Amino acid sequence: MQLLADLAYLIYINVIDYLPALIAYGLPLALAWHLFLRSKKKANKSNIKQMEESRKAGLLEPTSLHPIIDYNICLGCGTCVRACPEGEVLGIINEKAHLINPSNCIGHGACKSACPVNAISLVLGSEKRGVDIPTLDSDFQTNMPGIYVAGELGGMGLIRNAVSQGTQAINAIKNSISHLGQAPLDVVIIGAGPAGFAASLAAMEQGLSYYTLEQDTLGGTVAHYPRGKIVMTGHVTLPLVGKIAIRETTKERLINFWQSVAQQTGVKINYQEQMTGIETYQGGYLITTDKNRYHTKAVLLAIGRRGTPRKLNVPGEEQSKVVYRLIDPSQYQEKHVLVVGGGDSALEAAASIAEEFGTFVTLAYRGDAFQRAKPKNRVRIEAAQQSGKLNVLFNTVATEISASEVTLSTKGERPQKIPNDAVIVCTGGILPTPLLKKIGIAIETKRGHLETA
Repeated sequence: MQLLADLAYLIYINVIDYLPALIAYGLPLALAWHLFLRSKKKANKSNIKQMEESRKAGLLEPTSLHPIIDYNICLGCGTCVRACPEGEVLGIINEKAHLINPSNCIGHGACKSACPVNAISLVLGSEKRGVDIPTLDSDFQTNMPGIYVAGELGGMGLIRNAVSQGTQAINAIKNSISHLGQAPLDVVIIGAGPAGFAASLAAMEQGLSYYTLEQDTLGGTVAHYPRGKIVMTGHVTLPLVGKIAIRETTKERLINFWQSVAQQTGVKINYQEQMTGIETYQGGYLITTDKNRYHTKAVLLAIGRRGTPRKLNVPGEEQSKVVYRLIDPSQYQEKHVLVVGGGDSALEAAASIAEEFGTFVTLAYRGDAFQRAKPKNRVRIEAAQQSGKLNVLFNTVATEISASEVTLSTKGERPQKIPNDAVIVCTGGILPTPLLKKIGIAIETKRGHLETA
């Protein structure tokens, strides 16, 4: 008993001696720990709420290359969350990373690179929505000898990897050119996005005779990103240029850089020329476009997955005031604008234009609700409606476009004419899959995993 009493006395004396230090250091540490746990709990609740909102809006299906998380490995450290340049795509729920806004993911892949334990894989498609991808060998050649695929069409949406694939595919074509058929051209490159642009530079570097055809402008899918969009590139090596140390930049700066490279190198790109067909011809391939025909030994498809813009097919659509994507909202100041479509691109275009001075926007959608649009875009549309600068018409289609008016037909009502200075059609694109199958290219359906909470 005396031993226990002595021990208790020693503990008491030591506690008294160190009590000021415990108060001075222990209480702040305890307070900091309390605040940390409180913040963590608040973030967890917010992430669950965002995931539930995505679920209710039907937006749990990623639209491009996206991450899946191995929960047996994930530490819940949040490194992937902080690495994502899009923000609020990933979030920590119950000590594990989750896709809380899958539809916002555009396949940067920064989360995978940042994960310290390699718990993240990048996949295409989901259990519910498969993605059709051409079957390729290690040199990016399809089952059709001489036809190659690089970039987004082949499932690789990351800029740095698309650039690498375009370069590697041209190198493979150079090495096999003697085994290909006889034709005036060595290769025709379809598309001038990251893969097609790099391939064009590589063709110049390798001394190949080539043509590059682009239905729109330099940049491909990247050029269609919203103004100011952050694009991740990482270190890339461009043929004729060398290593480019660009780790994070906007789409405008990247496009400007590519334009300067195109001007300095003199690379040949035929813009506003759409490929309409590919067929075997005299040991090679005959490429048909809306302007010309090309006989080539090899073909490199770098056309992305956005496809050809889907048109309205109504009288007057050929006018220059009709476009298929929004570039700069400020060009529509003090104008009456019709935006056609019900997806995020349509809502973003309509809301952005409505925020400009003196504009009045009509948003026409053939459906009865914006079921697949992101919540933040629906909120912007509601705000624009309340301001009186935007009118939304559901169950409505455009039936005729004149120089100063547009005729709209709404289900159950008489057609109406409204003043109009510009029309922006945001109804998606026609994917190239049928064309690929018609050529004879083998297609496989990739199915990733649909993440669940």
